[in-house]
Amino acid sequence: MLPISLESIRLFLHITAAAVWVGGQLTLLGLLPVLRGLGPDAPRAAARRFNVIAWSSFGVLFVTGIWNLLAESPGSMGTAWNATLGLKLVMVAATGVAAAVHAGARSKAAIALGGAVSLFAGLAAVLLGVMLTTAPS
Repeated sequence: MLPISLESIRLFLHITAAAVWVGGQLTLLGLLPVLRGLGPDAPRAAARRFNVIAWSSFGVLFVTGIWNLLAESPGSMGTAWNATLGLKLVMVAATGVAAAVHAGARSKAAIALGGAVSLFAGLAAVLLGVMLTTAPS
């Protein structure tokens, strides 16, 4: 068996937190019709509970993202890698801001737009992160 390294732990925490953040959004989206059928307060109650888990995961993503940057030394990477990193950081900010807008929104339009942008930006951040991880050194 391969040894467990600090790099493995760092990437495991980052990937698991991303799975919770983005996967949880996808799961809630899929459950929304069922939740609505349970009553008008059910979607809001589920979302409030999910927020505790999701924002904790976002915090782990933030901390492990900084840890990833310190471990990877972006200054030693090429221009394309750094451009991809810059776009990923924009998507990370967008998913967080849009999720905060979604959580605090009162109108159906703001709730829908915040959720959609947060999910799209989160998926984009995951894809860009995979691209960074699999890029040739």
